[in-house]
Amino acid sequence: MLRQMRWMTDREGRWELDLESPATMEGTARPVPGDPLPLGLSRGPRVTRTKQLDFFHRFMASPLVPTFSASRAGLSLHHAHLFHLAQNWSFTILEQLHVQKLVAAVKDKLSSRQEGVPWSNDLKRHLHQVMSLGVGTELLITPDTTLLLELYNIKKGDRGKAIIHHKFPQQNLTLAASWPGLFVDKQGVYWDVPLSLSADLASAGSSSGFSYHLLLQQNSGEPKCFGGDETNEVPLALLPGLCAKAAMSLKKSIDVWRKKEDKLKMVQPYDVFLSDPHVSFTGIVGAVASGSFGDCSKRISVPEETRKSNAFRVFHERNKFAAFADLFASVNFTAQHGNFQRLFLDLTRVSARFDISSGSLFLRGASRLAQDFFFSRRPDLETFCDVCPDVIVSLQQQIVGPFSFRVESSVAIDPRSEEHFVRVDDSVFAIDWALKVLGSAKATAWYSPKHQEAMVELRFLEA
Repeated sequence: MLRQMRWMTDREGRWELDLESPATMEGTARPVPGDPLPLGLSRGPRVTRTKQLDFFHRFMASPLVPTFSASRAGLSLHHAHLFHLAQNWSFTILEQLHVQKLVAAVKDKLSSRQEGVPWSNDLKRHLHQVMSLGVGTELLITPDTTLLLELYNIKKGDRGKAIIHHKFPQQNLTLAASWPGLFVDKQGVYWDVPLSLSADLASAGSSSGFSYHLLLQQNSGEPKCFGGDETNEVPLALLPGLCAKAAMSLKKSIDVWRKKEDKLKMVQPYDVFLSDPHVSFTGIVGAVASGSFGDCSKRISVPEETRKSNAFRVFHERNKFAAFADLFASVNFTAQHGNFQRLFLDLTRVSARFDISSGSLFLRGASRLAQDFFFSRRPDLETFCDVCPDVIVSLQQQIVGPFSFRVESSVAIDPRSEEHFVRVDDSVFAIDWALKVLGSAKATAWYSPKHQEAMVELRFLEA
């Protein structure tokens, strides 16, 4: 049975959960606390990368699963061997082949090989340069408790993680240790933290209503840039220290129009979550508070961060302590045409999400604009920027059968720019293959031109 790597859905994008990434063999990373998630790196319900690979091998005739990361080794091919040692215990061997290193090694051996010496024998002695190996084990301790241990690049022995999941009746608990912990900032640059420990408790996911999330995060050691420019400035949030964070939110979904009739009888949709034409809105309002101890508390004192938010903040440099609290909100609009049952052009879906990352800054800006309007004053452009939300738009179009094309873009609104008042900052292109037999699941191949990354992964229960 496919088990979720993360129990909680985080569709609001307000939490630092593991996300899919092609940068390493493990296939996951975490966003730098406080930074928005780079497009293309998904989050939400998923199984471990190991079981994703096993699913591709067994049921989708894909013995080698590709990933691409320009900042690392380029194109890589992945394979997993999954062994069930007992009903509740499995063991995995992971293999990663670096294609560009292999091509370079073959060219080198062909150009320098000696007469009478089989080049293939010489090449075999250098396979360790083009292959990485990893091992892992997953133990189902109880029906609600899972232990996951994984080691990567075992020849070097420099990467590993341990995760414990426990599902309570109304909450989900995750304890994790990574050495090193891999993080990605808003520019798409990856960072290694020598040791990262975390514990998070979250309310069980629901389509609407109240939810909360609690997190303890301990980082140790000096962060280092992973596969990028060593001159990049280290994110202050990754410096050594302890951070406690709490968030709560209210979510409400409203269907303006939904049509359940006119479906083809006795024909299962390619995705049951995409089977009803509709127009809907989803709104989220919430509050977040955090306390930091150690060097990581310096982030609160950065002038740029202070200007971006009008939130409550306290910083004591001598005691290396900082506290922060703010509001946030998000509105999502979705319109869909088609039932995703027919062979051609039976799904067109458009969505737009408007995020207000700092509610206090938005309220201050809205208040100033109201005063300027009332007193017939010319509004300040900086005030306009304060009330401009972060916008992400998405378009999905069925091509044929279970295959659909999807593009997702972040849109920046900058009143200060005369040439580019509205501009597209980042885009991700994807091909989705709906797995009809699973009800609501898909294999997704996506590419990010800005970050020059591509990946093939499984996604579940995404609407």
